[in-house]
Amino acid sequence: MNTVAILDYGSGNLRSAERALARTGANVTVTADYATALEADGLVVPGVGAFAACMRGIDAVRGGTLVWDRLRKQRPVLGICVGMQVLFETGVEHGEQSSGLGVLPGSVTRLSADIVPHMGWNTVEPAAGSTLFAGLESERFYFVHSYAAREVDGALATTAVHGERFAAAVERDALSATQFHPEKSGDAGAGLLANWVATL
Repeated sequence: MNTVAILDYGSGNLRSAERALARTGANVTVTADYATALEADGLVVPGVGAFAACMRGIDAVRGGTLVWDRLRKQRPVLGICVGMQVLFETGVEHGEQSSGLGVLPGSVTRLSADIVPHMGWNTVEPAAGSTLFAGLESERFYFVHSYAAREVDGALATTAVHGERFAAAVERDALSATQFHPEKSGDAGAGLLANWVATL
């Protein structure tokens, strides 16, 4: 049975993610322990709220070192919502720029749309060759966010449109991330999580 660690750094809907991942058949642990998270088959980095606040929580549990150590060893990591955003170099909120983990190039900035936050169900355009979206090409997923990345160089980028086109998910080697919440996306989200767990 595949083991999945959900990083507990004080942010994110941990229990919802835990239940959704457990339904895939994985053995799921919510933990802030570095060694446990490092050794799990898969690591999930959740995130809700502000970029800077999430980064403070991640730093407090050595989360950045953990993510980088796992990726250097090609051990799978899945970022969700702000857990995706912090993978980028910087995030800009309310005019303040914060440093991210720098795993992905670029910056996360406010969506240019008539209605922000982008809240609710939206379709995505999966990248060709996507593993996450195998069999889910016409599905809708649940988003709650005001900020997003745009172009993602050197990665498979699945996109969506809300006012402008943005990165709804990225895949690169052992790294996967979604701007939407798969744990809140019904059968489509369950299918995506099952696809990810199947890669572990």
